[in-house]
Amino acid sequence: MGLQDKLDGISREFASQADPAIVKEIKKGVEHLAKSGIMDRVVGAGEQAPDFTLEEAGGEQVSLESLRHKGPVVLSFYRGLW
Repeated sequence: MGLQDKLDGISREFASQADPAIVKEIKKGVEHLAKSGIMDRVVGAGEQAPDFTLEEAGGEQVSLESLRHKGPVVLSFYRGLW
């Protein structure tokens, strides 16, 4: 089973158990994003990301450019549940 099949299964399971009003709002949001063209601006695998600066856990500002000077950078974004 591929990733898309797993994601589709998770979506179906959620939709079958969640409040229909919530499912409707989520679908509306997904449709809005799809129509916005945002996916046309996504940085793909192997492409260079634009520079940005974020605050790290200790409060220090860290830029992508400063990390690139040290060598290759792998970016990983995740949604925390804390």
